[in-house]
Amino acid sequence: MTQTRLPRVRALVLALGFAVAALSPAYAQDVDVPKAAVPADIPFEQFTLPNGLRVVVHTDRKAPIVAVNVWYHVGSKNELPGRTGFAHLFEHLMFQGSENHDGEFFEPFELVGATDQNGTTNSDRTNYFQNVPTTALDMALWMESDRMGHFLGSVTQELLDEQRGVVQNEKRQGENQPYGQVFERLLKASYPEGHPYSWSTIGSMGDLNAASLEDVQRWFKTWYGPNNAVLVLAGDIDVETAKAKVAKYFGDIPAGPTMAQPKVDPAPRTTSTRDEFTDRVPQARVYRVWNTAEYGTVDADRLQLLAQVLGGSRASRLDKRLVHQDKLADSVSAGAWGNQLGGLFFLQVDVKQGVDPAVVEKALEEELSRLIAEGPSASELEQARTTFKAGFIRGIERIGGFGGKADALAECAVFAKDPGCFRQSLQVIETATAAELQDAGKRWLSQGDHTIVVTPGERVPTVEKESASHPEMAAVPPADPKYTTVETSVDRSQGVPVTTEFPDLVFPALQRAELSNGIKLVLAERRGLPVVQMNLLLPGGYVADLGRKLGTSSFTMGMLDEGAGKYGALAFGDEAERLGANLGASASLDGGSAYLSALKENLDESLGLFATMLRVPRFEASELERVRQSWIAGIKQEKARPNSAALRLLPPLLYGQGHPYAIPFSGSGDEASIASLTRDDLLAYHQAYVRPEGSTLVVVGDTTLAEIVPLLEKHLGQWKGTGAAPAQPEVTEVALPAKPRVFLVDQPGAIQANVYVGQLAPSSMDAKATEFEIANSVLGGEFSSRLNMNLREDKHWAYGSYSFVQAAKGQRPWLAFAAVQIDRTAESIAELQREISEYATGKAPAKPEEVAKIQASEIRSLPGSYETANAVLGAVGGIVRYQRPDDYVVQRKAKIEGLTPEAVHAAAGTLKPEALTWVVVGDLSKIEEGVRALGLGEVQVVDADGKPVAAKK
Repeated sequence: MTQTRLPRVRALVLALGFAVAALSPAYAQDVDVPKAAVPADIPFEQFTLPNGLRVVVHTDRKAPIVAVNVWYHVGSKNELPGRTGFAHLFEHLMFQGSENHDGEFFEPFELVGATDQNGTTNSDRTNYFQNVPTTALDMALWMESDRMGHFLGSVTQELLDEQRGVVQNEKRQGENQPYGQVFERLLKASYPEGHPYSWSTIGSMGDLNAASLEDVQRWFKTWYGPNNAVLVLAGDIDVETAKAKVAKYFGDIPAGPTMAQPKVDPAPRTTSTRDEFTDRVPQARVYRVWNTAEYGTVDADRLQLLAQVLGGSRASRLDKRLVHQDKLADSVSAGAWGNQLGGLFFLQVDVKQGVDPAVVEKALEEELSRLIAEGPSASELEQARTTFKAGFIRGIERIGGFGGKADALAECAVFAKDPGCFRQSLQVIETATAAELQDAGKRWLSQGDHTIVVTPGERVPTVEKESASHPEMAAVPPADPKYTTVETSVDRSQGVPVTTEFPDLVFPALQRAELSNGIKLVLAERRGLPVVQMNLLLPGGYVADLGRKLGTSSFTMGMLDEGAGKYGALAFGDEAERLGANLGASASLDGGSAYLSALKENLDESLGLFATMLRVPRFEASELERVRQSWIAGIKQEKARPNSAALRLLPPLLYGQGHPYAIPFSGSGDEASIASLTRDDLLAYHQAYVRPEGSTLVVVGDTTLAEIVPLLEKHLGQWKGTGAAPAQPEVTEVALPAKPRVFLVDQPGAIQANVYVGQLAPSSMDAKATEFEIANSVLGGEFSSRLNMNLREDKHWAYGSYSFVQAAKGQRPWLAFAAVQIDRTAESIAELQREISEYATGKAPAKPEEVAKIQASEIRSLPGSYETANAVLGAVGGIVRYQRPDDYVVQRKAKIEGLTPEAVHAAAGTLKPEALTWVVVGDLSKIEEGVRALGLGEVQVVDADGKPVAAKK
């Protein structure tokens, strides 16, 4: 799909524990940067309490919600050798309540309908964030201030042991994935021993086991004072209101000590090093990394542009050379980040099967050397610049959550001491020259790289180097006398403030029209951001693979943007980047879709490219073969990952052979079917299902019917389908199995077992669909639901355990899952079985308070749920796809409000413990005997394709 690959790479680097800068500030380096117009802005005001708490306020009235974002300037870089992983462990502890709130931190937020709530730790900071209804702001500030100022008395040895177990399972979950050992090894190799970036944020098992209550107390007293924090309030709030409320709740918290941060040390390297090892991976992967400029330097920004040119998108040099021209790789990613002490430039290549990784490394070196020697072309630089501009504009639509406006302001306030530092960074991006990018590349990428090559083979056991000793943490210095506190009127003995009023749900009015060729149009206007998004809902989908080769629908839709009209695949990507447009197509269970996100200033041209993609895809033989090989590699990646391996197996087991839903729900098909696809297969699917007849175009954004209809008529109005449109395949009803079934998949060497259990439930269009969804939420749909409270918070055998029900026109699958430590597999399955059975049969029915909590969470979160245009686009898409009334979100709200515990109990009876299907992926030498001893039902060992495996003698 034609969009930047940076978000994917950033997610990978987050595993390293680094702070990820959306756009880094320029002013910290002594370089004159030409002034340029900022493409978008985040206005703010700020103030500081006497105790040192810095507060930043941004007003955005588009929704009745406020983003509350607290950043503490402490991360894994502030730990000591022998105490690694402590910052992250502490983040978990601070979700366990406080002295004046005895219970999970999430509970009051669930009751008011908070959205985007989470907490994260990386090398440089710890943050906690949530979006709450405006009327619940007092509750949120009380909760955040109580854990900031009144926490230590609530921490017990039992609580420490519980969360230590949760974190250790989180660590196992990461290491259990293919390539899961890469980042630990990469950090140790990239930085000298003792450097604050030389260990991962999650730390070592030995160090986690050594953490004591005394450590907890010292760590909290040292780092979590208000003078080491920034609070950002963004949304339906103004600065005067913020001053009063923040002083009320945070003003009496005494300042902590003023702690020095580690010195900036990018640790530039002068020699090249490498690390090669084997793992149970489906294909070889090459990583190449350089230590680079720290946050707040112009080089950090310029290297981001250089990474975009080199490997950030389909238009990049590495993609053109490795993926398209030489066909050495299935995918390429690149990124650059300026972290507080030093940055990172990162390349990753998935090597095509049968290709020698050394050949890939040689090509990588050639392209990098050429770019540094010559610099980027004018067009490459402009495309990279436009990509960043468009990404920034889209990102600041959200007030909170990962990468929203509150995040951008907090990051700048913490690391640059200026919440508006993104403005200087945007100026660097907007004015950077090819020569400046070339110079930055020469400075940082000419030497000192570290290469990791992972090849298929036996997994190399993780061997953690135990610290020779576990040093005591530094004594806590006295508080800085320049900070004072203020008297407040908060009586915390009264507990959490109760929110009694909530904002009303406001969903945009849907406007309708029809193009001259019959395409139905549904428009929801959204002002404030110069972006227009649209999604063309088409018939077909995975169900249309019935009678075709498995994966035809997904493969065909995925090929639409691989060249169309006058544009080859690379030219198509270039044109999309030039316009700052994101577009592509995909298939889902019951239909296909084609999407476009366009900058308003380039809407006409972007629509032209969108129409070309729909009407005249090329399906060129060379591109088809390239995508085919990459697609097959993706299927192998699915099978190698325990979660996706289980999800490939469950639908065929639940629906039975020959059913249109009896396919891996990734839609990717299998290796044999994809290998046999021909251009004629793609043309036939395109002719049958990518057509105006029976389609609906949903548009959300900065436009009106008067503006958009003429443009749509211009580009799509003359489009006609060929021949008669086929009928959508019939989805027949399937009987539940007569008895439980258990399928085991061997994953030798696994340190966790991935447990999935499921059954079929009525359609999303069923009259009682909402009741069943609420029943599911009580059991496993929320953090504080039964399954997660049991396996994570009580037993700490898993990092998380949840259940969900997938949308479908026919019977939809209900699934519950948990990734559990390998030595607790049988016990975990027994607990899942007990929870499901007791809930479904009425032995432990939904309690009134559980139903009330889910009702509150569902209903009160609605005003914040439709904050973004993309959320509205998805909701309207569901209205169209499942034939719902235009006011469906309002009707659903009313239905949830009227639910009783008895109605939820009746819906829970949809689950039939005697008809469950279990899939367990793990090391059978460690789990098979225990699972069989449970006596759940017939046990069968199968491979990743679901084929029976003969018993070992």
